Amino acid sequence: MILPDSAVARATEILAANRAVDRTLVLAESCTGGLVAAALTAVAGSSDVFSAGFVTYCNAAKTQMLDVDPEIFVRHGAVSPECARAMAAGALAHSAASLAVSITGVAGPGGGSPEKPVGLVVFARALRLSGPRSHYVQRVFFQSADRTAIRRAALLYALELLHPAADELGTGNDIALAAP
Repeated sequence: MILPDSAVARATEILAANRAVDRTLVLAESCTGGLVAAALTAVAGSSDVFSAGFVTYCNAAKTQMLDVDPEIFVRHGAVSPECARAMAAGALAHSAASLAVSITGVAGPGGGSPEKPVGLVVFARALRLSGPRSHYVQRVFFQSADRTAIRRAALLYALELLHPAADELGTGNDIALAAP
């Protein structure tokens, strides 16, 4: 998939906004396979804001690279708020960044179930601070059977979570969105 121009344009704005508040970013990506990192690094000079990206596509990688407890996969599965939260925390623990966003989901076309259908993506956001706004988890159902559309929608959604304005988000509720 080629990055949409809108993703690179938004990444440019997000990098500038984080630069203005002296914030660095780290990602933990699964179903997006590094697309968010690709959008950020498509912008020249992004290395002063973007610290690192972990692409942990399989559960073993999530455990090895991000210290996700294997019991999370047994109890909740890889596509769960618990896993997304642990991925974001692990990305912060393994970097010097001040903000982490993680993405885990079912991009399809297979792999879905009635409980976790194709199009379900879970995002987590963690700041390196304590308090009520330090963690945010959101389950989003992108209404599409098209793998590329789901991954593109997840990319754009994750970019928004990297913006400093997202600091004001609550704890999150399940939402359904049409994939572009």
